[in-house]
Order: sequence, then structure tokens, then C-alpha cells
Amino acid sequence: MDQPALIFDINRQIKDVSMQMQSAAGEMTRLTELFGELKGKAAVLAGEPMGDGQEDVVDPWTVESTSEKGVDYDKLITKFGSTRIDDALKERVQKLIGEKNPIHHFLRRDIFFSHRDMGPVLDLYEKRTPFYLYTGRGPSSEAMHLGHLVPFIMTRWLQKVFDVPLVIQMTDDEKFLWKDNLKDPEETHRLAYENAKDIIACGFEENKTFIFSDFDYVNGAFYKMVCRIQKLVTFNQAKAIFGFDGSSNIGQVAFPAIQAAPSFSGVFPQIFNGKEKIPCFIPCAIDQDPYFRMTRDAAPRMGLLKPALIHSKFFPSLLGPKGKMSSSINESSIFLTDSAEVIRDKVLRYAYSGGQATEKEHKEKGGDCDIDVSFQYLRFFMEDDARLEQIRQDYSSGKMLTGDLKQELVTVLQKLVAEHQQRRAKVDDATVKRFMTPRKLNFKY
Repeated sequence: MDQPALIFDINRQIKDVSMQMQSAAGEMTRLTELFGELKGKAAVLAGEPMGDGQEDVVDPWTVESTSEKGVDYDKLITKFGSTRIDDALKERVQKLIGEKNPIHHFLRRDIFFSHRDMGPVLDLYEKRTPFYLYTGRGPSSEAMHLGHLVPFIMTRWLQKVFDVPLVIQMTDDEKFLWKDNLKDPEETHRLAYENAKDIIACGFEENKTFIFSDFDYVNGAFYKMVCRIQKLVTFNQAKAIFGFDGSSNIGQVAFPAIQAAPSFSGVFPQIFNGKEKIPCFIPCAIDQDPYFRMTRDAAPRMGLLKPALIHSKFFPSLLGPKGKMSSSINESSIFLTDSAEVIRDKVLRYAYSGGQATEKEHKEKGGDCDIDVSFQYLRFFMEDDARLEQIRQDYSSGKMLTGDLKQELVTVLQKLVAEHQQRRAKVDDATVKRFMTPRKLNFKY
């Protein structure tokens, strides 16, 4: 065989082997996920305890832990059948986005800690194959709190580094169906537009972002997709996934398919030119995972792609790590409308401490950063790794007192909230209308 023919043959073999390796990697990812899901189902069926002899309660409406340290995320991964984001995956993200874009501290610190099919999403980016982001917000109050910011901060970073479009669902229908104090759908519809201002203030690109209210947008292609999903999920399956019972209203039972639908590009024909198989990547808190386990089960039966997910841990209540921050409990939350003085007062009065009972004892034994809410908040919002580690060492050793730690947090949160308020003040009704108008986004498919 002459040299050009030999080179051609070797290159062909290289291509064949490369394709086989990609196929094997995809199959390994699928089998790993399936193994995790089966382990989780087996644990649930066997009635295995989640922690301290009792189960943590984690679903889209309730987050309660039996442990002083909060939810046991390792056991939650096993129960849900997701996959931990390991160092190899983080290193791959850093390699793909380049050294000029440091990996987000939410990933470095395991705040976003679990995933489904994140590896294949990185494959798409590496091959320059289009995908889109999808996240959402249930508007139940005038003001969002710090916990609501977490998925949007991460989503904004993902949009920036991957340069992809984003759809944001405002589930004003969900909040009307679930919240007894919200009697009129017009009220939750109004709250959706108010909350959209806070979301826009996070810095999303207008020409690559579509925000929509369910009350406005659930029709046409979207509603057809909802019906396709609803037809595939039995009531018994919905009860097992979401805990519905005889007291659940029929709107609640029907709703999960509405949250599932944006996972499929066909519901946004104006964005994706009617294409149904553009991959979707969903950043969300892990309590939203049940919706998308249902979605991923339905997808192949419709001949569509399973959405990929990346899960965050919960942002703890000021009152302690056993529960997440809640809009309905003012003392547990720091709202994006709070003044600097209110923030200071809430942190000093209510932030659960991991310190000792007396100053003398604290200096001898040190504080517990794992349960101290002020330190946990700094893990979310203090970007300086070196400073955070110094605080951890000083507080754990007893060198730093609880009051000093709380003051560190006050400084960080006052700056964060003030800057957000300045950006939000610039978001007028006309800006909201532009973001929420169905249109083609600045991206080619």
C-alpha cells in the first residue's frame, strides 16, 4: 500500500475508534445513571432511613432535615439516583471554558453538587452543537429573597460562558393552585411580572433570554406538548412522584406536565424554528428534580431528548440549616428589598450560630462552621476563596468570635443587595415587556 493510501486508512481507523470511544462513553454515562436510579428506588422500597433513623423530607414544596447540619446530600443523591459532580467534571468544565473564565465558586465549593447528563452537555459544547438553558421561578411574593438568587446567578454564568439562549418559566399558575392566600390568578400573574424585574437585574442578555408567564404562554405548541406528557403519566405515577392524595386539587395533579414542557425545544417555535430536538440543560435546586425525573422518563417515549440537569444545595434559613429560606417566614429570610439596616438587624438577631455558649468556651473549643448559618452564607456569596478559608480557620479555632463572623456577613450581604437594588431600579416596564415578548433570539439553529 502506498504512503497516501496508508495515511488515509490510518485516519479512517482513528475516526472509527474515536466514534466507538464516544459511543462507549455515552453508554457508560447511561448505565451509571440507571444504576443510581435503581439503587435509589431499592432504598426507598426497602424503607431505608435517610439520616439519624428518620428521613429528610425533600420535595418541590417541603425541605426538612432531621439533622442539625441540614440535608444529607450524599443520601439524597442515592435516593434520587443522580450523580455527584466530581473533580474530573469540574476540571473538564475549566478546560473547556478557558483560564480567562474561572470556574464559578458555586461549582468549586460544591454548592452545585449533583447532575444528570452534564458530561454529554459538555460534549455538545466541545462539538459546537447548540443547546439551551431552562430555569424558572414560582412567584408567590412581591420580593425575592437571597435563596431565589442562587439558581439565577448560576444560570447567568452558564449563559455567559457557554453563549447559549435561555428560557425562564414564571409558574404563576402553580402558585395560584398551591397557595391558599393567593385567591385571584391576576395576583400571581402580577407577581410574575414584578419578580421578572429581579431576574432581569441578575444580568441576563436580552437578545438571548425569553421570560414567560404560564398564564400568558401556555397555548398552541406548548399546550400540545403538555397534553402529550400528561397522557404518558398515570395518576398512580404522579402520586408516587409528588405525593398527591385525595385532598390535592385537579390543577395540582395536572401541573407537573406544564413545568416539564419547556424541557423540549418544540414548545418555543419562534426561538428554535420548530425544531423539536435541541438539547436542554436545566440549573435548579435539587428539590425540583422530581419534575424532571418524570420528564426524562417521558422524553424517549415521545421520541425526544432527555433534558440534562445540574442541582444546587438549598440556601438555609437564617434560623438554622434544617430548612431552606422561605418567603413566608420573614425572620428566616433576607429579601432583595431589605435595607442595609434591616439586613444587619436580621443577621445579628436571627442568624443561627455554631459558636459556643460563652466567649471563654468559644476561644477554647472554636465554632462549628458546618452548622453556622453566617459561615454557610459566606460560602454562597463571598467569592474570595483565600479570605473564606481564613475565616473558616479563625472561627473553627476560636480566634474569631460569632459577632465578628456575623459582621463579615453583614458587610458582604449589604453590598450584594444594594448592588442588586441599583440594577433593579433600572428595569422598567418596557424592559420587562421586551424580555417577555415571544420572539426569535439572537442565536442560529
